[in-house]
Amino acid sequence: MALIPDSILTEPLGAARRWMKVLFQQAEFYQPQTPSGYQILPFRFARWPDGEILLTNEVGEFLFLDERAFDQFVEGTIPPSATAYRSLQAAQFLTDCSSTLPLELLATKYRTKRDFLDGFTKLHMFVVTLRCDHSCPYCQVSRVTQDKTRFDMSRETAAKAIDLLFGSPAPALKVEFQGGESLLNFDLIRWCVERIDERNQAEGRDIEFVIATNLSPLSDEILEFCAAHAICLSTSLDGPAFIHNANRPRPGGDSYEVTIRNLERARAVLGHDRVSALMTTTPLSLQHPREIVGEYVRQGFDAIFLRSISPYGFAVKGRRVLAYETDQFLSFYRAALDHIIELNRQGTPFVEVYSQILLQKILTPFATGYVDLQSPAGAAIGAVAYNYDGDVYASDEARMLAEMGDTSFRLGNVRTDSYEAMFGGAVARTIVDTSCIETIPGCADCVYAPYCGSDPVFNWATQGDPIGHRPTSAFCRKHMGIFEHLFGLLKNGDTFTKSLFVSWATGQPIVQA
Repeated sequence: MALIPDSILTEPLGAARRWMKVLFQQAEFYQPQTPSGYQILPFRFARWPDGEILLTNEVGEFLFLDERAFDQFVEGTIPPSATAYRSLQAAQFLTDCSSTLPLELLATKYRTKRDFLDGFTKLHMFVVTLRCDHSCPYCQVSRVTQDKTRFDMSRETAAKAIDLLFGSPAPALKVEFQGGESLLNFDLIRWCVERIDERNQAEGRDIEFVIATNLSPLSDEILEFCAAHAICLSTSLDGPAFIHNANRPRPGGDSYEVTIRNLERARAVLGHDRVSALMTTTPLSLQHPREIVGEYVRQGFDAIFLRSISPYGFAVKGRRVLAYETDQFLSFYRAALDHIIELNRQGTPFVEVYSQILLQKILTPFATGYVDLQSPAGAAIGAVAYNYDGDVYASDEARMLAEMGDTSFRLGNVRTDSYEAMFGGAVARTIVDTSCIETIPGCADCVYAPYCGSDPVFNWATQGDPIGHRPTSAFCRKHMGIFEHLFGLLKNGDTFTKSLFVSWATGQPIVQA
């Protein structure tokens, strides 16, 4: 566009208007024109090691093209008779239709992908105590010993948190009780569940209860209450005894034995599928991917979530012992996933949950409920943590960061701040502003952006900035590595692997040609 000459300022109005016609055209002038008559729709791309190009669009559709077809596509010369043309058209990378229908379909898919925003905050975490009977070196929570009851949540604080829980507009709410070891304050859990159930008779919400516990304080009384109120249990299992006992020490050195014994008791009362488990990867774990997966299979689980250490709490204090590089975790992850694929091939149905979440994003039009990988981030708008002292944090990780002395992501306190002040306040707004990856340098043009998210709390904890620096981000490196492995298997894997991934993403049985 030419610069406006100084003389235009002194010319008559008619001359100015004639000049403006040179500068500005009708909207149709700026519409992309191609020799083949099609319009290219927004997309991202990355060159693959074998020379092909991976394309993705805003709704997660993806396609691999060879270099010739890609060049023709962007130059507007790909013939309508080409197979690649039809594939690009079907996945909304191009449109040759004068109707608005293709764009309306694209908009519908986009709304579906953003369905996680509907209802606002659904996951509400109650930190009922910091007391714990374990001394796990990687613990994300700055736990305290069992006798320090001043670190228990009071009924007054819990009542205020429950008011905030029902302040959320979400029709379905998940209430998760955490610690420390949450069962060390089971009396408060009982009180909260009964109060929430009583209030919900008028509210009519769909409420799910989960207790995160190491299972060691589990009693028959607790199990009976959980059964009566349909409460699920979530525990920790890091692998075979030699790994679990090393990762999760307790007095007596029998953490594994206690966990397995009480796991069986809980399943007998609540049902097999009402008790889940999570593992955390330590340097010891990195050496034993097959053994860890094998332990989950032996204990009757049908899935495992391969989780890396988070940079919070005691995990930071023990970083010299616990530190490992992202590439080491990725090697562990790939080895474990490859083993899981082989187990399925041999007839043992088993799922890697994180891959399943990502494959749902890649292979289906639907959103997932996983709050740690969303854009904008799920902190505050998807999940919230009520600390034992009444402080409210945008996420469990934000609460862990506060235990380390950094309250940057504190929304307020249940005793002094209203729902509107916390969930519509400056902290919540900043989280949203800094976590939309469509506007973040390094993310906006990334081919994996439709499936990824941003974690401002992680970025702040590791890089001192809520947006962070992508080239040096462990979050980015980890997810890039996982995406590359999954897409590599989707592109070059055998028929069974591809069918298995579709099965994980859709929940349907494996279909093989």
